[in-house]
Amino acid sequence: MIVYIAEKPSLGRAIATGFSGRQQKRDGYIELNNGDCITWCIGHLLEQAEPDKYDPAFGKWSFTHLPIVPSKWQLVPKKNTQKQLSVVKRLLKSATHIVNAGDPDREGQLLVDEVITYCGVKPAIIESAGRLLINDLNTSAVKTALQNIRTNSEFIGLSISALARSRADWLYGLNLTRAYTLLGQQGGYSGVLSVGRVQTPVLGLVVRRCQDIAHFVSKPFYEVLATLETTDKAVFTAKWQPSKACEPYQDEEGRIISRKLAQTVVNKTQGQKARVSAYKVQSRQSPPPLPFSLSVLQIEASKRFNLSPKTVLDLCQSLYEKHQLITYPRSDSRYLPKEQFSQAPAILTVIKSNEPSFTSMVNNANSKLKSKAWDDSKVEAHHAIIPTTRKKPTASLTNDEAKIYKLIATQYLMQFYGPHKYQEQVAKVDIAGGEFLAKGKTNTDLGWLALSNNDSNKTQTALPSLTKDEILRCTDSSLLEKQTSAPKHFTEATLLAAMTGIARYVQNSEIKKILKETDGLGTEATRASIIDLLFKRQFMQKVGKEIHATQTGSALINALPSETTHPDMTAIWEADLTKIAHQQLRYEAFMKPLTESITQLINSSQQLDTSKFAGLKSVKPVAKKRFYKKKS
Repeated sequence: MIVYIAEKPSLGRAIATGFSGRQQKRDGYIELNNGDCITWCIGHLLEQAEPDKYDPAFGKWSFTHLPIVPSKWQLVPKKNTQKQLSVVKRLLKSATHIVNAGDPDREGQLLVDEVITYCGVKPAIIESAGRLLINDLNTSAVKTALQNIRTNSEFIGLSISALARSRADWLYGLNLTRAYTLLGQQGGYSGVLSVGRVQTPVLGLVVRRCQDIAHFVSKPFYEVLATLETTDKAVFTAKWQPSKACEPYQDEEGRIISRKLAQTVVNKTQGQKARVSAYKVQSRQSPPPLPFSLSVLQIEASKRFNLSPKTVLDLCQSLYEKHQLITYPRSDSRYLPKEQFSQAPAILTVIKSNEPSFTSMVNNANSKLKSKAWDDSKVEAHHAIIPTTRKKPTASLTNDEAKIYKLIATQYLMQFYGPHKYQEQVAKVDIAGGEFLAKGKTNTDLGWLALSNNDSNKTQTALPSLTKDEILRCTDSSLLEKQTSAPKHFTEATLLAAMTGIARYVQNSEIKKILKETDGLGTEATRASIIDLLFKRQFMQKVGKEIHATQTGSALINALPSETTHPDMTAIWEADLTKIAHQQLRYEAFMKPLTESITQLINSSQQLDTSKFAGLKSVKPVAKKRFYKKKS
């Protein structure tokens, strides 16, 4: 008997549609006509044991117990899913072959592998287990996936990587949360001060941004604009480019801070002749933006519709599981497998059927165009989020579900519109010995930009046709006084963008390189929940659309060692976890130095001045992990 183990019931039901013949729905599984069975987890059926399972003394929070490092790790059944675990275990006892059908990501791989191991399956059956990778719950896609089952052993590195991450997060979060909560109590704060490998650097970003804004002092700077006229009376403006001799009068951003110098330029150029020292016209084009990964979709939906990342993820899950209108949503990829290209005509037809307002957009698309999105070398377990061939009118969806579907459909449609083509004009003009620069742009073919919601990109600001050494007249020079502005508070969209593009917040070149090669802070599946968690723990709060750090959040970041509040450590972790996934690094080589580092952090924490926590308002945290709850 073959037993297929899906990550959740909806995936199990979808797998069943890929088989013909009579099927029986049983309690917790589906029996196929040939006796094979499809069962499922309900998310995680197992969880890391609480500290008091290792030693009852650990039920009380004390520095004498830290760090808590299990010598033999234990998994325990989750209370609310024990019944389903029993079903899976019973089926596995009779299985002659097993297929892991967890979601196509690191967590999905481990989630099912852990259940197989926990249920005591024979080693020979584990070694021969299959791996079913499904990105699309529609029947045709499921049948294709069933014809391409791989061996589960191919993904052992991915599973060990996920296991290392899970245990490392447990060690780091539990031990440092207990340590700093105890320190907080010494200072008079009665709440829980949770620390996490990802959540704490994210909070650090917000706290430092708020501090930068609070300490910011605005300063004036000056620009000079020249209004130029050709002999044909065509008018355009050019901006003064300070020479090297002006460096003593510039700030670190190259802005002129001497009003007197800027006014001198105005006086010297007013009404003077000007000469075109260089003029270049170049034809340029920009390819369509790639289809969405989850994070990019969340950022765009936050900007467009003011939807939180958590809300967008929930909407995507509904569109995927309930409506089967989009492919697997927790994807970090923006690329598509080449074999998927043949489905384009069918998908485009369904988009038009599901959303009649897209009819002209679909009719103008060229399904034979193949953008750079189709690239097998950049597709691993899952691909970009795109519409499926499922027919279901958007009128039957909620308003927000329809918005997300149409956003995903539009991004997919852009792949069949070709590049945006334009001419770029650049002119350098000499006026009284000073250089002025003017730029213009003329759209020649909107291409995919015709579907863009950003009309500013479609605006044309063309320069007149010029020739080198042409003489112009400076009809006016004006001095513009501007003020430097403070950095902006994060919003949910910009904080999510910072998490995905975290490399730009790092100074160390080696760490920056690592972060560029990884997926940033957190994963596609966890980023939304991390932001949500920081709000629930009241380390951050929203003021309008802005995210502000609370006093408690600021106090925690200011109390923690710098290395825990910056993304550098996470970058090193992720680089090592990637090596484990590719079987280039052993599990032990990752865990041993990590444990030593946690021990050092706890030892150094006891030197902290706990008065930092005095007078803070305590809040009751909303926690999913029991080890974060305060113990007596």
